[in-house]
Parts: sequence; structure tokens; C-alpha cells
Amino acid sequence: MAEIGQDIARAKSILTKGGLVAIPTETVYGLAGNALNDQAVTSIFEAKNRPSFDPLIVHVASLESAAEYVEFIPENAIKLANTFWPGPLTILLKKKSIISDLVTSGLDTVAIRVPAQELTRSLLTVLDFPLAAPSANPFGYISPTKAEHVNAQLGDRLDYILDGGDCEVGLESTIVSFEHEVPKVMRLGGLSVEEIEQVIGPVQVANHSSSTPAAPGMLKSHYAPRKSIVLKSKFDQISEDKISEIGALLFDQFDEVIPKENQFLLSESGDLKEAASRLFLGLRTLDQHDKIKTIVTDFVPNIGLGRAINDRIKRATAKS
Repeated sequence: MAEIGQDIARAKSILTKGGLVAIPTETVYGLAGNALNDQAVTSIFEAKNRPSFDPLIVHVASLESAAEYVEFIPENAIKLANTFWPGPLTILLKKKSIISDLVTSGLDTVAIRVPAQELTRSLLTVLDFPLAAPSANPFGYISPTKAEHVNAQLGDRLDYILDGGDCEVGLESTIVSFEHEVPKVMRLGGLSVEEIEQVIGPVQVANHSSSTPAAPGMLKSHYAPRKSIVLKSKFDQISEDKISEIGALLFDQFDEVIPKENQFLLSESGDLKEAASRLFLGLRTLDQHDKIKTIVTDFVPNIGLGRAINDRIKRATAKS
């Protein structure tokens, strides 16, 4: 298992030498390496068992830092950055050659953001390189929102875990592209479409299932538990002798049939922000429940952050 702590100097030393460090962000924990070091980037893909065609997000300390690694930042991208950075927004822009094709999976664009978590912001300010950092989980599995989650699933594959406590947002960042300077949401996430449109007006929203992703986190099947997970609407009637083997991940009301101790409510008050922050925790809790064999779930109201939650639920249940 990896050492867990809050030693920024230790994290800097490991990253400078090409090692891997798990970093906290307001969205989820990331598995970070020097984005300008091809060996470190390769180690990220290997540690996660992540396919090389799925690009990584690059984390920097500021908008000024981001400008060092991209060819051009459109006016609307600057407006979004000035409004939401640091925060759960990733911007997809034409990359400079200093960013390796390994990071971008051969694409000429790089996904870049400024995270809001204080420890990671402090770390980024003392580094002279950006950090490539996808979520710190085995590829396709539930994203981690606690340092302990990282250690449980990747602790033997990294050098240090920077512990920033629980992730406040709990969903990955929203990704916006600016091809031909037209804003398009490539991945729904912790910043709602409505919030983005309040700043720059109407935006397009991409189809979020792809076998050849143009941005990180666009694969059809993702964020899934090990156990079978299905939508309630597609689940057959439960026989009485099997009811104790069913778990439920639900929005704000318990199911009347499934045992209450087998259920996880995202928000008893119906708060979508709270639901987003608890989504991955709920999936992980039910996945680790000894008696549960199948998880049933349902969509939340498809507004605001609910759209991103529903996106994750669709992809978690895709294989089923």
C-alpha cells in the first residue's frame, strides 16, 4: 500500500523524478505524473490499465500557465476560465508540441484545467511542469473520492497519496471544446451546462459515447462497479428468496421492496449537488456490500448537475 500524507515537498520530489502521486481535486482524486515526461505518462496508462487511445487531462496552476501549452485560447474560453477556474472545468484546445502525443492519444488538442483543491494548487505552484492526471482508479471502475479509495485499488502502483480529504464535487470536470471557436460540451461533469451558458450563451452538447474518444471520459462503458448494475426499469421482478441479494442506488426515496439496509440514497432532501458528491461513494458502498449481488439504480431529475449524474449512470449500466 502507498504512504498517505500531506507532504507537498515529498510529492514534488517523487513527481520530479518521474514517479506517480495521487492528488486530490474538488472533483475526484487523480493519478498524477509529469505531463512532459513520456515515461511518467506511460506509467499512468500502465498503472490504470488504461487504453492508450483515451487521452489524459493536464492540470496547471493558472490560466497563464495553460497558455504555455496551447496554441491559442479563444475569447469564450478565456471568459469561462476567468469565471470557473480554479474549478471543475476542463477546456480542450490546440496543443503546442511541448505536450507529447502520448498525453493526447495522438490528437492535436489537449484537455487542460486548473483544479480548485488547495493542496493540489499548492503543489502545482511549486512544480515547473504540468501534471497529467486521470482519475486514480483502475480503468473503467468507480472514480475515487477519498484517499483510502485510491489506496485500496491502486496503492501498490504509485509512490505517494496526497490526502486532501473528501472530494467536494464528486463528479469529474466538465469538458468544453472550442473547435473552430464553437463551444461544445464534450463531457458532462461537475459544472452544469446551465452555468456555462450563463457566461457564454448557448453551447452544443456532444454524444457522450465513443470508441474513439475526442476527449477524456467519453467511452460508453465507464465508472462501473464490479457487480452487475441495471436500471430499475429493465430489472425483472424480484423473487422473495433473492431480495436480500439486491442493492439499490436511488435519488431521494427508498424502495419499498428492497431491504433498507441494502439501499443508498444520494440525497434525502433531493439536492442534486449533494447527489453528485455522493454518487461514486454510493456505487462503491454497494459494490463492497458482502450480501449484494446485483445493484439496481434509476435516473435523477435531468436538470443541472442531474444531467452529469445521469450520464454516469448510463455508462455504469452500459454493459448490463
